[in-house]
Amino acid sequence: MAKKSDAVEYVWLQCSETGDLNYRTPVNVKGGIKEKLKAGLKKYSPKLRKHTLHKIKRK
Repeated sequence: MAKKSDAVEYVWLQCSETGDLNYRTPVNVKGGIKEKLKAGLKKYSPKLRKHTLHKIKRK
């Protein structure tokens, strides 16, 4: 049986406008990354002080 840590990978969410890495979130990679996450999420960008599109960035 796989450990929980094997099925979870941490990825950064990068702002599409400023290029800043603002958020780090766990993603379940065992079943594949969800389409919603691949398309991007609307998150708050402190530099711009508004919600912008953030996409996955793996380090």
